[in-house]
Amino acid sequence: MDLNLKDKVAVVTGGSKGIGLAIASRLAAEGAIVVVGSRSVSDELAAVRDDQGVSVVPVDLATAQGPGELISAAVDAHGGLDILINNVGASEPGPTFADIDDDAWQRIFDVTFFSTVRTSRAALPSLIAREGAIVNIGSINARLPDPAIAHYSAAKAALSNLNKSLAIELAPHKVRVNQISPGPVRTPFWTAPGGFAHVVAGAAGTTPEQAVDDVVPQALGILTGRFSEAEEVASLALFLASSQAANITGADYVLDGGTIKTV
Repeated sequence: MDLNLKDKVAVVTGGSKGIGLAIASRLAAEGAIVVVGSRSVSDELAAVRDDQGVSVVPVDLATAQGPGELISAAVDAHGGLDILINNVGASEPGPTFADIDDDAWQRIFDVTFFSTVRTSRAALPSLIAREGAIVNIGSINARLPDPAIAHYSAAKAALSNLNKSLAIELAPHKVRVNQISPGPVRTPFWTAPGGFAHVVAGAAGTTPEQAVDDVVPQALGILTGRFSEAEEVASLALFLASSQAANITGADYVLDGGTIKTV
């Protein structure tokens, strides 16, 4: 399937690892001009930059000015913007809701929600001029709350609402806005030292690897019996950003192996 992404200018936020890195790499492989906004340049992102010609803008997207700096850099370098992938997000697992203080709430909302608000707002003039597309990366935690990450779940719920609002407002301008809500994905969010798999493993008395391979899929009732892969999320993101999805907007695609079983 030809996605018609060649020479499209795409900005990906939070592309140093995991889902964002997979999306950036896949976009570049399709011939898109890719600009990644990331606070740090991981070894994996450096490899994608060097091997696939992806540009990297070092920027803190949790700040008020960071998103605007990223969009300005992309537009100044390439004359405009066709695709925005709002992927950046963060969570800090805590034992209970009561352990999440105000600073943690603000920090998670700045990274996970307000980064999308600010990046989308900065990108609007160019996206409208080019009749572009926005793809937001949400989470099933928007509808599957967890007290240990109540702040993250709430931020993703806010993002789901924003996704619909933007789709309605931008439809007359022929800018499409869609969301992907993954379940557990095998990324550093789970697998890195201190990541969520380590929290689960500590509670279950097992290893982080066993938590990812068995404990979490069983506990959540994942019908496929496994985590999703970042490349699977990237495949859906590219489709939604492409002309093949020209009549899809305001949608929220759950990619969770059958975890959520309600309508």
